Amino acid sequence: MIAKSQNQRIILGLKVRQLRQQKQITFKELNEKTGMSVSYLNEIERGKKYPKSDKIKLLANALGEEPDELISSQLTGNLIPIGELLASNFLNELPLDLFGIELMKVVELIATAPTKIGAFISTLVELSRNHAVGEANFYQAAVRAYQELHFNYFEEIEDAAARFVAEYDFPVDQPISVELLEQTLKKKYKYRIVVDGLEQYPELSRFRSVLIPQTRKLLLNKNITDTEKIFQYSKELAFNYLKLDERAETSSLLKVNSFDQVLNHFKAVYFASAILMNKASVTKDLKAFFDRSTWNGEAFLGLRSKYAVSPEILLARLTNLLPKYLGLKKFFFMRMIHDQGKDYFQVDKELHLNHSHHPHSNNQEEHYCRRWMSVALLNDLQQMQRSGKYLGTIVGAQRSQYYGTEDEYFSFTFARPGYSDGKKNSSVTIGLLLDEETRKTIKFADDPSIEKQIVNTTCERCAIKDCKVRAAPATVIERREERRKTIEALQEAIRENGKKGK
Repeated sequence: MIAKSQNQRIILGLKVRQLRQQKQITFKELNEKTGMSVSYLNEIERGKKYPKSDKIKLLANALGEEPDELISSQLTGNLIPIGELLASNFLNELPLDLFGIELMKVVELIATAPTKIGAFISTLVELSRNHAVGEANFYQAAVRAYQELHFNYFEEIEDAAARFVAEYDFPVDQPISVELLEQTLKKKYKYRIVVDGLEQYPELSRFRSVLIPQTRKLLLNKNITDTEKIFQYSKELAFNYLKLDERAETSSLLKVNSFDQVLNHFKAVYFASAILMNKASVTKDLKAFFDRSTWNGEAFLGLRSKYAVSPEILLARLTNLLPKYLGLKKFFFMRMIHDQGKDYFQVDKELHLNHSHHPHSNNQEEHYCRRWMSVALLNDLQQMQRSGKYLGTIVGAQRSQYYGTEDEYFSFTFARPGYSDGKKNSSVTIGLLLDEETRKTIKFADDPSIEKQIVNTTCERCAIKDCKVRAAPATVIERREERRKTIEALQEAIRENGKKGK
């Protein structure tokens, strides 16, 4: 049923419940007056049923209301905020089904204290405006919460990927060639692939590919590597094989039109990763790697080479498999972008499993801790690029203890030239909380050759003294200390001047 009809059911239910409670009529009494069963009346109030006109008249008479008023979309009194909320379509935009929540349950919650809840929602809207949080951010946050709720493992997508690999006889323990993926797109789904297809559109140089749905042309960026082609082709196969029609034409999301578009993008990325990196094969390789007694960066790079995937896809695939097959459920994943022309780093993707971990994005234009391996490797990569020594992917590991806590993370990080325009680099990191389970699974977790660092979130919030890589003063700490002293002075003034005889 369309959204408007759903809202009509909800509004009618709210009105019936409000009138019934105002007049102190029980369900049993309403049943006797209307001849409608208690269960049916209950479903009307819960927004599940919308009676026919003859029953509307019976219900209106029993509640002492005019039928036209009862079915009107206008709400009165303390229900006015609910009507405004439903009219704004805000609730209908929430991906409640994803989390198994009924819209009416949310409405009922709001209806019990509409003024307070309405004020709360207005506050959220105002905050989102002030911090430039748009629909895209909201939808992506919802998908991220969905991933975290399921420990980022989705059996139905894994099964679909396995069926696809078997159906098209793709290899499972070695790289899938760009030629095989290209031929599958062309033969099975009638794609026309245009090399250098974005050459005449310089404004689209940030994208690796653009799909023209009407002609099934896939326009490629001239700077796209074979590894990037493999992933883009795999995503296109995912959209088609999974029949994900609601999608973006660009390789990464530009303009978000709906929540389904964001969700389908996530599903396509997951499916592509699953066909490129077979779960049984990768799990076997991971166990063998973690059984080493010492950290070996070259061996970790070898995992990426074996499957011919980007560092991001390798670590993203690990976030699917670590909880399910290795029992490691306490970790974060983070992608960071560095504009080489500026001393500016941006976290543009993150995932936290089990709970919210210390390293996280900060939208306050603050400076991320330069002690993070994510930042340190990006700085190292930039120095290498400037000196002309190395232009590929570098890898590192770090044990990071968060200042003022006992929480310590074992982090793997890749850094590489990340964008086709050559102006930005990227790093991707997985940080596993160092506990008994992590040490048991990763034999080299306490390897003394691995660098240890005391880290924090941002320079502005860090009280570490004499930090050699500090990028900004600890302004948040300073304001906090100033406020503490002000409160102490206020308490002292009240105490001193409140004594008798003074």
